[in-house]
Amino acid sequence: MQFTVLTLFPEILRAYFDTSIMAKAIKKGIISCVLVNIRDFAHDKHHTCDDSPYGGGAGQLMMAEPLGEALESVNARKKRVLHVTPSGKPFTQKTARELSEEDELVIICGRYEGIDQRIIDMYVDDEISIGDYVLSSGEVAAEVVIDAVYRLIDGVISVESLEEESYSDGLLEYPQFTRPHVYKGIAVPDVLLSGNHEEIRKWRLQKRLAKTIANRPDMIAAARNAGVLSTEAEKMIEEITGQVLLKRQKK
Repeated sequence: MQFTVLTLFPEILRAYFDTSIMAKAIKKGIISCVLVNIRDFAHDKHHTCDDSPYGGGAGQLMMAEPLGEALESVNARKKRVLHVTPSGKPFTQKTARELSEEDELVIICGRYEGIDQRIIDMYVDDEISIGDYVLSSGEVAAEVVIDAVYRLIDGVISVESLEEESYSDGLLEYPQFTRPHVYKGIAVPDVLLSGNHEEIRKWRLQKRLAKTIANRPDMIAAARNAGVLSTEAEKMIEEITGQVLLKRQKK
């Protein structure tokens, strides 16, 4: 897959593509990246890419002409174009999986108060929000989207590592431990040292359910509606919620 990113600050993204698992994926030829500096398409000596919005209001807006020319330079009309923006649709693991099937993604990094609406209307296929908050840097939001997508591409990360991650099957991930056995008086749970794979499986499922109930109860409801919870899981949920209610009553 190729990630083509249009940005005013390519240096922010360059460090990301040059490090860690992403750098290894690029070296293997699984991923490629193209960073397009929007300022290269500005026509004045100052490389101006922003101006005041029509109708008044605070801040500056990214201009249509430089951004439009940058998009044309990468043949964006024939590719899937994303715009990362707080006003977009929520970005989810399901969206990441869908995007990971594409051959190329073109991502527009906004700045200031955003980009001219005509660019959105003419070029953008998906407006994506990474959360209900506002960032000053579209580059940071683009990195989040890219990171969630590229790790799902075959050959980047082992299938086993992806199977029980948070959101992989409607639940959050279970707690994990490594050496040392005892850290500041706290020992690794005995079940994980038992070698009993069935007991370990049950323990991990119970912990996944407990964490999801505590942090994201909406995901439990969604999993039930989707019919992905087993009879075993439903029984564990009853036990967990019963224990929580008992603790509350004691308080």
